[in-house]
Amino acid sequence: MDSLQIPWLTTAIAFPLLAALVIPLIPDKEGKTIRWYTLGVALTDFALLVTAFWQNYDLGRTEFQLTENFAWIPQLGLNWSLGVDGLSMPLIILATLITTLATLAAWNVTKKPKLFAGLILVMLSAQIGVFAVQDLLLFFIMWELELVPVYLLISIWGGKKRLYAATKFILYTALGSVFILASTLALAFYGGDVTFDMQALGLKDYPLALELLAYAGFLIGFGVKLPIFPLHTWLPDAHSEASAPVSMILAGVLLKMGGYGLIRLNMEMLPDAHIRFAPLLIVLGIVNIVYGALTAFGQTNLKRRLASSSISHMGFVLVGIASFTDLGMNGAVLQMLSHGFIAAALFFLSGVTYERTHTLMMDEMSGIARLMPKTFAMFTAAAMASLALPGMSGFVSELTVFLGLSNSDAYSYGFKAIAIFLTAVGVILTPIYLLSMLREVFYGKGSQATLSLAAGEDAKPREIFVAVCLLAPIIAIGLYPKLATTTYDLKTVEVASKVRAALPLYAEQLPQNGDRQAQMGLSSQMPALIAPRF
Repeated sequence: MDSLQIPWLTTAIAFPLLAALVIPLIPDKEGKTIRWYTLGVALTDFALLVTAFWQNYDLGRTEFQLTENFAWIPQLGLNWSLGVDGLSMPLIILATLITTLATLAAWNVTKKPKLFAGLILVMLSAQIGVFAVQDLLLFFIMWELELVPVYLLISIWGGKKRLYAATKFILYTALGSVFILASTLALAFYGGDVTFDMQALGLKDYPLALELLAYAGFLIGFGVKLPIFPLHTWLPDAHSEASAPVSMILAGVLLKMGGYGLIRLNMEMLPDAHIRFAPLLIVLGIVNIVYGALTAFGQTNLKRRLASSSISHMGFVLVGIASFTDLGMNGAVLQMLSHGFIAAALFFLSGVTYERTHTLMMDEMSGIARLMPKTFAMFTAAAMASLALPGMSGFVSELTVFLGLSNSDAYSYGFKAIAIFLTAVGVILTPIYLLSMLREVFYGKGSQATLSLAAGEDAKPREIFVAVCLLAPIIAIGLYPKLATTTYDLKTVEVASKVRAALPLYAEQLPQNGDRQAQMGLSSQMPALIAPRF
């Protein structure tokens, strides 16, 4: 353990968890004390992490920092191994900031406030743990730890179909976890030494068949959380039934765990398998982008439309990961950070609107702009960021992914042309469904749900503060992307270089004489159009 022997990461993980255990002992029936307590715990944890990274994290290093390593359960080979690098550090900041703002957004929760607050804090611990742990079995435990709070938060504080949505969420994610566990055990038990240390697992020389199977298992498990089509169907239901603070965390943090897992485990640990799966990731990413955009058109529920938009935007992460370029990898991570802020802002503001109109059906809303001009302005700003308006973070991240794919020399020109064209179609569809959403909700003469609004029911100072805290980094990153990219740029270059280094070895394994498809493709059964070009 370094950094003056202060266990920064252990403290950041344990503090919210221990604070949650204290909540039942606090004498408060109405929840007024509980909400201040929860906000104080989240703010303290956020401040602790910012202090730790500011004082002890070196942006010029790519190796893990603030490391801690203790033998926890030696009989199982389980170590309490923690550390952060350029990939995990910005995501930890994102998770703690959004969760802190979600506790402020949940200020009016009166139903079982102690249980609600306790679940939020447990989830915060698990989120930090997922991004910080360096033991694969411990990673799986943290991954599972955040599932139960989300299930309860949806099933207790959700809408009319909350039990259906919560059950669907837990079934999808639990089944995905089975694949993650199977891949974890397969890698850990291969060879003479049984180990769950991620760095040690990355150094093992696996048979290609095992590596491909493990990669597929991780892809399914992380694909559920990202989500990847066709493993996405739980997301619209979960968002439409979850309360706004839970949707903020779900879209802003939990989806990013899937992207993080793909980079940390699939790319870093299994580069040979990643080369073979990369064309499939490009295809799946394009399907996500176009399918999510088209699906959004058919949604009349405000939060379901935003959920479909999330599916579309997370497709850019897949495309960037599979581009084999530094720019593409950089764009993928930036897209995760950007979408985290944008999606959290949109779902929070949809909750602000719902609290006034008591409906999420867009055909039952209209004319809100005149009665809620502050909410309208903030909602419009967040929607502009989501449709990649220049000057906002969404534009920079999506453009970087485009440039990364177009500059990749690993794919044929035909494949790149088709991929870029289809991706552009999704980008063009995005402003159409988002602008139509703004028109339906905020313009018009007004409906029964909106005509009853009083003149003073616009966003309150607390709600404006939450929205501004989310919009500020969106604009700041859009105007000066280095605010975000400097935290992870060296790491993404290292990961992309590691994968590219395996390309020549793979090329040597291809037949030197034979049909053209076998020389260009990943296998003789794959179309040459989607094959890497070596």
